[in-house]
Amino acid sequence: MSAAVPMDPQRSVTTTTFRAAKAQGRRIAMITAYDAPTARMVDQAGVDAILVGDSLGMVVLGHDSTLPVTMDDMLHHTRAVVRGTSRALVVADMPFLSFQVSLEEALRNAGRLVAEGGAGAVKLEGGRRTAETVRFVTQAGIPVMGHVGLTPQSVNQLGGYRVQARETADALTLIDDCRALEEAGAFAIVLECIPAELAQLVSNELGIPTIGIGAGVGCDGEIQVFHDLLGMGDFTPRHAGRYAEVGTAIREAVGAYTQDVHDRAFPAEAQTTHLDQRVLAEIKAARAAALKPASGGSLSGGDRGGL
Repeated sequence: MSAAVPMDPQRSVTTTTFRAAKAQGRRIAMITAYDAPTARMVDQAGVDAILVGDSLGMVVLGHDSTLPVTMDDMLHHTRAVVRGTSRALVVADMPFLSFQVSLEEALRNAGRLVAEGGAGAVKLEGGRRTAETVRFVTQAGIPVMGHVGLTPQSVNQLGGYRVQARETADALTLIDDCRALEEAGAFAIVLECIPAELAQLVSNELGIPTIGIGAGVGCDGEIQVFHDLLGMGDFTPRHAGRYAEVGTAIREAVGAYTQDVHDRAFPAEAQTTHLDQRVLAEIKAARAAALKPASGGSLSGGDRGGL
């Protein structure tokens, strides 16, 4: 394997770029984003792909799982991210029940994320049971990223957010799931919260890239949640690196602003615009004339008698 070489920062990333990256030994850097300003920042920082994850339900919308996220939510946030992106590949999550009901509905919803949302690809959770859907959607010309291991939309069935495929039978099933997704046409697969050794085995077997999250460094790429990396949430998962304490910085900044407002220290002179003294004098004179009682006087409240 060659030394790590970053993707060309001047060229837009596509699904074809993903496969080329794996062949050349270049790791793929992905991160989530849910709005235009964030997308613009991470795109300019050089990430290869942005996932508009249904994780927005938890980190942006305040839900305790991804299950309440709707197609309207995903379309709204995907459009925003696409408007803020110029180079990175934008992948949009297909939310709960947007692809499980029927093949036709899955294709319709995937098509909306691409045609209306502007995404370059969609992501579906599930292994072999989802392979037929992946094949149906990809045959219609829509690139699909798979997702196995800890699949948040199945959290109730999995018994919570925990590492998957620790035992032999489960590990072999996961490998079969990945092979089925590759054969169905997926261009990449997210491996979430599985042992590093298993992720390495899968990555070596597949011809398409694996994108890890809580799966060790042996994957062909990595994805993390924006808010986790920057310390903007109440909880940081074990698999997330903490690259900054933006949450602390925001709280301190807003606290200082609030105190300055209370103390009349903000806005200060630097944030203030003044009228020319001549204009101010003319305004005062005009207002005084406008408020002057009309000739002959006017009735005041005390002049109304018994009315």
